[in-house]
Amino acid sequence: IYKQMNQKKLIIFMPSIEGGGVEKNLMIIANYLATRVKNVAIISLSKKFKPKFNKKISFITTKINFDYLNRKTKYLISLFLLFKELLGSKDKVVFSFQANIYCILLCKILNVKVIVRSNSSPSGWSKNFIKKFVFRFVLKLADKIVVNSFDFKKEMKKNFNVKSICIYNPLDVNKIKKLSKKKVEISNKKYLKIINIGRFTDQKDHITLLKAALLLKDKLKFKILILGKGVNKDKIKNFIKSNKLEKIIFVKKFTSNPYPYLKSSDLMVLTSIYEGLPNVILEAITLNKFVISSDCPTGPAEILDKGKGGLLFKPKDYKDLARKIIFYTKNKKTCKQMLKYSKSRLIRFDQNINLKKYYD
Repeated sequence: IYKQMNQKKLIIFMPSIEGGGVEKNLMIIANYLATRVKNVAIISLSKKFKPKFNKKISFITTKINFDYLNRKTKYLISLFLLFKELLGSKDKVVFSFQANIYCILLCKILNVKVIVRSNSSPSGWSKNFIKKFVFRFVLKLADKIVVNSFDFKKEMKKNFNVKSICIYNPLDVNKIKKLSKKKVEISNKKYLKIINIGRFTDQKDHITLLKAALLLKDKLKFKILILGKGVNKDKIKNFIKSNKLEKIIFVKKFTSNPYPYLKSSDLMVLTSIYEGLPNVILEAITLNKFVISSDCPTGPAEILDKGKGGLLFKPKDYKDLARKIIFYTKNKKTCKQMLKYSKSRLIRFDQNINLKKYYD
């Protein structure tokens, strides 16, 4: 395999890099592969992230800055760049992280091998019957499909009758601990510090956390910090303002290093409607933070061993979330044992184990 891969150029396809969990995985995986594969390139319109990648990786992009464009437009421009790169040469392998359906079709037309990494559960993108039909046909054309949880793998089989390989997100424990040491301004007052980290989108469902806060505001002393960016920013802020939660809930712009804030919190809450394998849960456990998460497809229940390593609630059920937060405050000893268990299970996500699987 090593000899064969060095004979071919590896092209990683990621039109829009936006700084979230998928992007973290992209950088870790790409930088590792660059140490094992002789010729690696990335096709992307997000020029500002170029310094994050190994210098051995060539960055294929446009001269004009198109980073301000919406995702679909970036996809089309990036596909054109990929087309130009693949034209006239079959000694290349494409590894797609984004716009997988378009990428598969282009590669198959040009008779080039393509591996795709699917990042989030089909529950979030297979509702439309026509889309589901198209995906069912096109996904089977890929040479390999990689997913990041075993529940995800089952969903791919159930929804699309597609075989996939599960490789967990590579977790860099040492880097997370090192970055978490940076000092940030956090109040030392005695109240429960809750944190939520995620893009401001419908998928992340911040409103469920805000509704739970409404139920709890007269029962507990707590503060909530929400880190993120996205289209639902105004929606979140308007909810906080209209329900007079400004002294309890604080919204802060997403930072490339959220770990000091995570380290300074007591409790990490994830409210997503669907996921793939949420990095933020792994990062919270790494920093000894207890996790309460929605039992959404896919990832949280797998990481937390169906509730052995943290508390799970039904997606969108803000009343159950509120009950789980109260349970945490009244059962610290039990929760400490659960956290200890989940930390002992982090070895599954070790980056050395999982990066080798990507290379293989």
